Amino acid sequence: MTEIFVEQHWLSVAAGKRLIAKAVAELACIKKALAENVIVITAGTTNAYIADEILRSLGQAQGFSYQHFYRGFTVPPGYKATLERESEQFLGDVVLRQGKWDRGATIFDVADELKTGDIIVKGANAVNLDEREAAVLIGHTKAGTIGAAIQAVIGRRVELVIPVGLEKRVSGSIGAIAAKLNAANAAGPRYFPVRGRIITELEAIQILTGAEAELVAAGGVSGAEGSYRIAVSGSKEQLEAAGKIIRDVAGEPPLML
Repeated sequence: MTEIFVEQHWLSVAAGKRLIAKAVAELACIKKALAENVIVITAGTTNAYIADEILRSLGQAQGFSYQHFYRGFTVPPGYKATLERESEQFLGDVVLRQGKWDRGATIFDVADELKTGDIIVKGANAVNLDEREAAVLIGHTKAGTIGAAIQAVIGRRVELVIPVGLEKRVSGSIGAIAAKLNAANAAGPRYFPVRGRIITELEAIQILTGAEAELVAAGGVSGAEGSYRIAVSGSKEQLEAAGKIIRDVAGEPPLML
């Protein structure tokens, strides 16, 4: 019987995004769709890392920019993001047709043609780890990109991959939160519950190494705010692989829009 060992690792939010991206790029369904189908990576801060990993693997990363790959975002009061400061154009989502980037295309351009075998990669703003459910904040009156995506997911069985960092975890029921925030007497962004293949840093470790990972602590100061500590369990070989991957992503700088 293989002896199980446990090691602890600290991850910043940026390192977690890069870790998730590396795992998504290694999914069998992603590799198959790159060869045969359509993948839509919707703009977002976690998805920026995923688009970067996949485009670099395809040799098509030229012209891609993290700073231009988002729609909604959360920043400190008074902060202006790159697109606001420089009046530059939104890049569009990353739409890959049989592995070729259809530059400038968005999910709204291709949603109606997506079919079984195609994949939508859509980030989230909240995740309940126990219920395996996520939620997207909605500012658009027609439910934005998730509104377009869900028609393909439910209507035509397009696969939905939901990369979401552990810093977005919530303990309450996603459904109960949605009922409160979407009520007629509520203000602020609406709240769209969504289910799909959720990939946090914990699933990323399992995908990349076969080891199991658990969230055991969180928080920090002096730039470590929002960080978290995970315990990785597995064989010596699995822990060595996990340690190497985490060391590789540990120095990922914060994403500055």
